[in-house]
Amino acid sequence: MGEERASTVASKVQEAAASLQQATTQRQRITGPGSAEIVRAYFQALGERDLETAVSLWEPGGREHVRGLTDIAAPEGIRDFFGELLQALPDLRVEVLSTTSEGDRCVAHWRFVGTFAGPGQLGGLAPTDDPIVLEGLDLFTVRDGLIRSNDAFTDTLSLPRQVGMMPAAGSAAQQRMTGAFNAKTRLTSGLAAAEPGLVAEGVWLIQGQPGRCNVFLIEDDGALTLFDAGARTMTRAVAHAGATRGGIRRVVLSHGHTDHRGVAGALGVPVLCHPAEVQDAEGSGGFRYWSPDLAELPTPQRQIHRLLHRYAYGGPVDIAATVEEGDRIAGFEVIHLPGHAPGLIGLWRESDRLALVSDCFETIDLWGRDAPAHVPEPAYNLNTEQARESICKLAALQPAVAWPGHGRPLTGDVRAQLLQAARAV
Repeated sequence: MGEERASTVASKVQEAAASLQQATTQRQRITGPGSAEIVRAYFQALGERDLETAVSLWEPGGREHVRGLTDIAAPEGIRDFFGELLQALPDLRVEVLSTTSEGDRCVAHWRFVGTFAGPGQLGGLAPTDDPIVLEGLDLFTVRDGLIRSNDAFTDTLSLPRQVGMMPAAGSAAQQRMTGAFNAKTRLTSGLAAAEPGLVAEGVWLIQGQPGRCNVFLIEDDGALTLFDAGARTMTRAVAHAGATRGGIRRVVLSHGHTDHRGVAGALGVPVLCHPAEVQDAEGSGGFRYWSPDLAELPTPQRQIHRLLHRYAYGGPVDIAATVEEGDRIAGFEVIHLPGHAPGLIGLWRESDRLALVSDCFETIDLWGRDAPAHVPEPAYNLNTEQARESICKLAALQPAVAWPGHGRPLTGDVRAQLLQAARAV
């Protein structure tokens, strides 16, 4: 019995030891305590110019994302990228300054030192024979002994400064360049848009050029809803106004024409429109039903407007969701006002009888000068008669103030002015 018991105890000890070893192995595989070793071996291979060994440490299909520079896949992407680097810096020295590991991830702080002697190029730059020192941080994911991914962060200004593409930090040349850039910023900001003005309770207006485009920032539960997105030249002014007033949470386009979507894509927030406008907001911006080359416009304006649509207004934007008549947005009711565009919408607030209606009507001419309220230019309309009907629909609401998409608002006897606009030929 004693021998049998001893054998049983020994067997259990062996099982426990095997179980412990299995758990340790599993833990090592999951937590990757060897990730730093793999990363150091990788940098050592690069420093020894052993490109094939470095590539072999990557899992096939693994992603190398050097922020602001490249996003490549192993093995060929790694081979090409670092092959170019080794050709550009023939005396490359690689130092791993530190590593920090957690689980299967490892952060490496590295330094590359060498002479940009070529014959290879660096990011398209011809060799300059300048000494180069580059530092960065790489965030590796290592599993089963192979690098699965890497997010690399480098000082992207160091290289152009070291090879003379950019002036040295703090130099007189840099100060002159900074001054010129600031002057350009002030000039373009001043031309693009006026300062925001409060035009109604909780509603701010930014009017910008070209076209005296009206963009409205509406207070919305601690943030802002942007109604209409004007010209792309207004981007900085709108972004600044939004950032200093709680942030912009969404953009609602009145319609998808180029001069009403310009800022939308640059703000990084959801963009909404009427279902009938998705095609134009994400596509041609109205050109699918305008005459080719805007041939119906008078000759001088035709050439100018073609340039504005191409260079000053705005390109396609992604639509995240749609809104329809009767929906509520930031205290306003959506109203559908088709004609100028199939899904043109306005915002109506009953409490103060405020109407923000974009190109339902216009108060400027083709040169951007003030004009009596009128139906939008027929060359830009999907259906001019339907546009007249929408003006009458708006008039029936008897607004106290009605803001168009360009220029000045209607005040006073707004209903009479709208009806006159709808009847005018």
